[in-house]
Amino acid sequence: MIIKQLSVFLEDKSGSLTDLTKILSENNINLTALCVAESTDYGIVRMVVGQPERAVEVLKQNGFSVNLTNVVCIQVPNKPGGLYHVLQILTNNHINIDYMYAFSIENAALTVLRSQSVQEMIRVLEDNKVTLYRESDIYQLE
Repeated sequence: MIIKQLSVFLEDKSGSLTDLTKILSENNINLTALCVAESTDYGIVRMVVGQPERAVEVLKQNGFSVNLTNVVCIQVPNKPGGLYHVLQILTNNHINIDYMYAFSIENAALTVLRSQSVQEMIRVLEDNKVTLYRESDIYQLE
């Protein structure tokens, strides 16, 4: 149930994100989910891609600073209170969320979650019948 996420550090300059996505495109690596956070001098791009290990390799070959991180991807009910319900389960079980971002596939609302206790988060979510996605469910979607 663990998904591999890339975290890429980008200089805060015009074209950096374009260069990153060009390299992924040229290497036929699909970008499934993306979140960009910025600070004063650089940005952090967090993304779920097809072939994450290969993506790390080609990005490093092109001078990018990149790391792999374990995250969880869940399906959230696409209705008012859907996200609240899942977050309440985690709160009740003392699981802190470091960050999260969302995307959709067809009619499914999906959320990527990062916690210091990924394995415990998976256990709690499974125990509460929350739908978790596997790597094969979201990598290289077409």
